[in-house]
Amino acid sequence: MGSFRRVVCDLHRERREEVLMPNLKMKGLAAGLILGLIFFSLLPLGAQSKPESEKININTASATDLDKLPRIGPKVAQRIIDYRKEHGPFKKIEEIMKVKGIGEKTFARLKDLITVGAEAQTK
Repeated sequence: MGSFRRVVCDLHRERREEVLMPNLKMKGLAAGLILGLIFFSLLPLGAQSKPESEKININTASATDLDKLPRIGPKVAQRIIDYRKEHGPFKKIEEIMKVKGIGEKTFARLKDLITVGAEAQTK
């Protein structure tokens, strides 16, 4: 009789584990999802809290600085510097479109990121 009871107890224990384990797994999964949602919802807040970087002055920027701008690679950055040397400082940001490789679409991406400096704008 003792062995029968032991077998029944073992069966009950296995059945309980079968029922409880998926519940624990589901709770862990739910907790992970909630934490993930909280984490990813806070990411934009952290990105927005960073101070805006200053505009790049196209009259004084190095090739490395210009290369950081969208759609400006090393070759176009060098063309900007060469244009500056040949024609003098840019008076308006729109003049950058005179540089080979910078058209209206590229300028549209750049216009909020560049400046010619206050002294050049007043001339």
